[in-house]
Amino acid sequence: MRKSIFLSMLLLSSSLAWAQQKISGTIYEDSNANGKKERREKGIPAVAISNGIDVVLTDKDGRYELPIAEDQTVFVIKPSSHDLPKDANNIPKFYYIYKPNGSPANMTYPGVRPTGPLPKALDFGLLPGKNEKEFTGLIFGDPQTYTLDEMEYFKKGIVAHAKESRNITFGASLGDLVGDRPDFFPLYAQAIGQVGPVWYQVLGNHDMNFDAKEDAFSDESFTANFGPATYAFNYGDVHFVVLEDILYPDPRDGQGYWGGLRSDQLQFLENDLKLVPKDKLVVLLMHIPLFEENGDSFRDADREKILSLLSPFANTLSMSAHTHYMKQTFFGIKDGFEGAKPHHHFNIGTPSGDWYSGKIQADGTPESTMRDGSPKGYVYLDIKGTEYQARYQAAGKPASYQMEIFAPKVLAKGVRTNASIIVNFFTGAPSDKVRYRINNGEWKAMTHMESYDPTFMLKVFEWDTTETVMPGRRPSNPAMTDHLWRAPISSDFPVGEHTIEVEATDMFGQVHRASKKFRVAQ
Repeated sequence: MRKSIFLSMLLLSSSLAWAQQKISGTIYEDSNANGKKERREKGIPAVAISNGIDVVLTDKDGRYELPIAEDQTVFVIKPSSHDLPKDANNIPKFYYIYKPNGSPANMTYPGVRPTGPLPKALDFGLLPGKNEKEFTGLIFGDPQTYTLDEMEYFKKGIVAHAKESRNITFGASLGDLVGDRPDFFPLYAQAIGQVGPVWYQVLGNHDMNFDAKEDAFSDESFTANFGPATYAFNYGDVHFVVLEDILYPDPRDGQGYWGGLRSDQLQFLENDLKLVPKDKLVVLLMHIPLFEENGDSFRDADREKILSLLSPFANTLSMSAHTHYMKQTFFGIKDGFEGAKPHHHFNIGTPSGDWYSGKIQADGTPESTMRDGSPKGYVYLDIKGTEYQARYQAAGKPASYQMEIFAPKVLAKGVRTNASIIVNFFTGAPSDKVRYRINNGEWKAMTHMESYDPTFMLKVFEWDTTETVMPGRRPSNPAMTDHLWRAPISSDFPVGEHTIEVEATDMFGQVHRASKKFRVAQ
């Protein structure tokens, strides 16, 4: 009996010792960028570092100490004063994975190899930075390549255009980097590395290890290639938080996935934001949007907790992808956000558009118009202090292409018509002001509406009415969108050609213009 008690106490003592493991080290300025801490290289004070739950700051000498357990990843939260080292593909190196036994065995796609015992000291070298208050990020979601052909479409249709961007501080992909093919991660990394700046990744539902038995292990291949799936970084006066917001398997029935966060992720978010000054701009980057799509797509309690944690901050923004259409949503008090102004959530455009569908263009890539009629492309997030503006860039199009005007090509003179002018303002919000005029006449307000984009409907119906096989793949059916505006059109103009002009003013005060011709015939 006494032997049994002693053995139990020994096991308990061993368990407590394991639970109380700690890791320590120094975050230092790597002045010669060789990845090794040298005696003359000083530590950096007040830098945040985390194990995925706890967040601590380095002391005046750049030293830190954190509790550590198996299957945790220790990562630096990049300060605005410094930059992260990066690999040949511009993927940031800011973490240490602690998996002494590696990822779970028998996974279809490889995860993390055994990392062995903890090092005696875990140091992180950062590079001197400029701490600029004005900068631009290039952000998109869902490259989502299922095949090698689609990887080429991504490189030719998006990367080739994006790398022409100037003065971009960083890039970010908001999930679905690949299409259920974690073995494509290295190919994706090689492609994204061509754009130029350091590039941050968000995990999407098509990036997961589907043979994982619990959510904590659904990102093993992602972690092996890119590091933690939930983390944070700073630029200027902006604090960015990347959230892996996919619960897999779905905790309700074990089937599929559900939008939301685990308790450890929510704890990290809370601990992280405690250290962020309330006058900073906080930007969340995620895959599944916070709004509900086709029913219960996001766990309500998690959304409310996220919005509650954001409420004390004067300036907030969140960005997502996933749906393959663009949408602006604003969360207020009834949703759990108690800030002075509503929280802005921007569901952005995708490089794959409507999953690489549509007509094959001259460059060999599919048209890939999204289901809301928006062209494939990406967002420039322009930051000035704690203020932001977003502008959309359609791939391969001029920067001025921000809307599509649908109108009759020809009207019969004097014949009454129910035809309309319909404008799809791609990044529009319902509160935006859109007006039109014809032939330099009086400007008139257009009426906001929610419907299907008629231009995209014609693209789809062309596939259903053609009598010959077209190269490429039929687009998906249209999705309802709330960035449409309507106005009547009359046939009472003189016979001949006439010009419709449209002016749209977005939520940032940016004014966008477009025009279209129509004819009146006898």
